[in-house]
Amino acid sequence: MPWNRDEMAARAAGELRDGYYVNLGIGIPTLVANMVPEGMTVTLQSENGLLGIGPFPYEGELDPDLINAGKQTITDLPGSSYFSSADSFGMIRGGHVHLSILGGMEVSQNGDLANWMVPGKMIKGMGGAMDLVAGVRRIVVVMDHCDKTGDSKFKSECTLPLTGKGVVDMLITDLGVFEIDRRGDSGATLLEIAPGVSLDEIRAKTQAEFALGPGVR
Repeated sequence: MPWNRDEMAARAAGELRDGYYVNLGIGIPTLVANMVPEGMTVTLQSENGLLGIGPFPYEGELDPDLINAGKQTITDLPGSSYFSSADSFGMIRGGHVHLSILGGMEVSQNGDLANWMVPGKMIKGMGGAMDLVAGVRRIVVVMDHCDKTGDSKFKSECTLPLTGKGVVDMLITDLGVFEIDRRGDSGATLLEIAPGVSLDEIRAKTQAEFALGPGVR
């Protein structure tokens, strides 16, 4: 069986490292806040001006004034700090965030990312996506492998408006994990296959070209 949302988020949490400052995008990436490995110190940052996000609150602990950039209610941790969105984007643009885990609509085999709009559909605005992919040191995208019609979202070239070109380092889908050499010529490499998923299924559902990593058969 393909990974579910929680399993995809858990795999993304495996990319956290002790001491990292991390930004989590809207959707599946927000679940990573609940999955920071025990004993690891990771500081979660939100574009709307919060450093030190904790896990999602339990029922009865909701504070409607405490939200992340996606307007989800969250918790804060001892030592958390609040500041303006200008300072928050200064952190992002200045390269002070080690990792951002983002959602995606499309990813190309060269690491291009489209995740902010579908032409013809109403949008609220760009948000912080372009700043994140330009200013953060490492970008991991978590998304379903195919859209609702069954078409691959991991493509040879993106068809939707780009958020950034050559910005994705790793793609985690419900079918597996791909490393992307966005600064070189190696393209995408399949590193892991979700339990119960076959290599043939991944090939059939992937428009992008990819190589096989060590141990993948």
